[in-house]
Amino acid sequence: MSRNPGRTTLAAVAASAGVSVATVSKVLNGRPDVAPATRSLVQTLLLEQGYTPPTSHRDQPQATATVEMWVDDLCAYSTEVIKGTVEAGAELGVAVVVTYPKDLTDKGVSWARDLVAGGRRALITLMSVPTPHQLAALSLARLPVVVIDPLKLPEAPVTSVGSTNFAGGMAATQHLLGLGHRRIAYLGGPATSTTNQARMHGYRAAMEAAGVPVLDGYIRTSGFCYPDGMQEGAALLDLDPAPTAIFAAGDESAMGAIQAARARGLRIPEDLSVVGFDDTEIATMTSPQLTTVRQPLRQMGVIAVRTALRLAAGERIESHHVELATELVIRGTAAAA
Repeated sequence: MSRNPGRTTLAAVAASAGVSVATVSKVLNGRPDVAPATRSLVQTLLLEQGYTPPTSHRDQPQATATVEMWVDDLCAYSTEVIKGTVEAGAELGVAVVVTYPKDLTDKGVSWARDLVAGGRRALITLMSVPTPHQLAALSLARLPVVVIDPLKLPEAPVTSVGSTNFAGGMAATQHLLGLGHRRIAYLGGPATSTTNQARMHGYRAAMEAAGVPVLDGYIRTSGFCYPDGMQEGAALLDLDPAPTAIFAAGDESAMGAIQAARARGLRIPEDLSVVGFDDTEIATMTSPQLTTVRQPLRQMGVIAVRTALRLAAGERIESHHVELATELVIRGTAAAA
């Protein structure tokens, strides 16, 4: 029986790479006993030659369609996004399985194929971007990936959903400038985070446009969580002169900065104005309620699910990056200087 000429075989890939079929099989199955350079070469050839595993979800018995969602940490922000993905899944008749992507760095094609065999139709990740090795394995298994709010720019083209972080950073800072503040500090997330950089650039752009200098030490980067806000907020308030307003790149870090201020006997907003970012549920759980920049977090989850399912169905999508509009929500933590 003649072999299908349109289908690449392991033997063909092995011949191109100058290795044995067993070595190619080891790469496919994520075995560790392959030299990194050989692994990289074989993965490249598998992709270039369009190798397709002999079984795929089209050949498997019909399983309940599910979408895998990777979440590094459960917090107010991620909870809102998860709600959006679950709601979209329920509407579309698709289950959403939330997992922690631990110890998956070295997983190979067999891992990706197991996801497909388990009914997975797509992978959605929140902030974290799969490694090139993972992306290669997922591509070979024909499992599409959508990233929500990627913390860093991926090394390979990946479909993503985010928000207008730069515009949101500008809006928050312009609001504080409009209230008469001139000593405005920025309390950001991880320095290498693309979302943090966009919000910080928005802050800087607003300050520059208003002709207001950013004083030494007025930009702090750490994380988006409550303890980060307490620590870095305290550092900002220890400066001389201390800021009269803080724009925090997350609601949780904004709450931490408020707590640091209250520990020093400062009143909010009389002595210190604070603006956050995200508009999670905790923004309305403090007194006074938090002025913040609203990200459409649930809608980001909805769009991620719909986009992932379109990719899984082989549809063409209009854009590989979607940005949803942010909106300033004025409440009670910012007042006139």
